[in-house]
Amino acid sequence: MSTLRIDLHTHTYYSPDALTAPTAFIDACQARGINCVAVTDHNTIRGALAMREACPFKVIVGEEIRTADGEIIGLFLKEQVPPRLPADQTVKLIKEQGGLVSIPHPFDRLRRKSLSEKAALRIVEHIDIIETFNARVTFARDNGRARRFAQDHNLLTAAVTDAHTPGELGSSYVEMPDFDGPYGFLQSLKQAKLVTHTASPFVHVLSYWARLRRRVFGWKPV
Repeated sequence: MSTLRIDLHTHTYYSPDALTAPTAFIDACQARGINCVAVTDHNTIRGALAMREACPFKVIVGEEIRTADGEIIGLFLKEQVPPRLPADQTVKLIKEQGGLVSIPHPFDRLRRKSLSEKAALRIVEHIDIIETFNARVTFARDNGRARRFAQDHNLLTAAVTDAHTPGELGSSYVEMPDFDGPYGFLQSLKQAKLVTHTASPFVHVLSYWARLRRRVFGWKPV
């Protein structure tokens, strides 16, 4: 069985705070040996669907959904999940279409949109994956808190870049056997090796610039 290097949390310029166009996305992944990605743009699956058509490697259709309680990622989606619903309702909509629930950058003290521990506990029985290493988390202690939560609740874990720019892609990833579908993915993830590398804090400045540029100049996909 072939081995995959997977980044389970990436953004294209379909996210308002990201700068990565499809060609740059593909080039960066191929240059760094990433042969599977979950494209998880904010509150949309448009980028994921576009990348699934464009990429010469496996793409998982995902969405980083802003719920009323903080952000949740849905993976293996067939339909877009609307934002700003309660966390339990968001999870229900993900599961109803056969998707998996992943918790991004939990307990990151610098992100107002992170899911709180209280909210995570309310939906813990429905969580499939938790990011115990997010390269954009500034304080290592916050990733450590996520690891302890995963251990306490016997959750599968992932290392991700949360890339919003081409330069971030491929620095952190999960190495695991190939899979077929959501169930096969979870079985393979149990055998995963997590490769980690912390991003420069400067990447947050680039995301701010992306949002500002969008407001000033507008945006149209190319």
